[in-house]
Amino acid sequence: MPEQFRVDLQLVFAILNGKVSTAINRKLSRNFRQEGIEITPEQWTILLSLWEKDGVTQQELCYATFKDKPSMTRLIDNMERQHLVVRISDKNDRRTNLIHLTKTGRELESKAYKIANATLEQALDGLTMEELKIGQEVLRKVFINTKD
Repeated sequence: MPEQFRVDLQLVFAILNGKVSTAINRKLSRNFRQEGIEITPEQWTILLSLWEKDGVTQQELCYATFKDKPSMTRLIDNMERQHLVVRISDKNDRRTNLIHLTKTGRELESKAYKIANATLEQALDGLTMEELKIGQEVLRKVFINTKD
């Protein structure tokens, strides 16, 4: 095996297979709950997209969050029950629903961002800026190599 590929493959696969994101999501979920915010990390990613651009289709949210349609439908259903979002028919195409933030969903933005940033700071504790840049570049290349 060439020297460049002599790595701990079990560790690399665990990282790339989602163990790190799972651990961060668990911590993020716990931190949200401790602060009285009852959202999941999956809902957080949807809220992030909607805070950036409100009133988008479920398909646009699927693309932005890398979720499939059934998962997105389930997430939006749950978020509607929590009064975070609402589906409104598109005026130009009644077959399409646009997802909009409610007042409750908009009001979460500042507090949720603070918690997410604090969680990320905890996760990245002890890493140098150079290590972060290298890690980002490595993961970007892996993502490009495996993107369909």
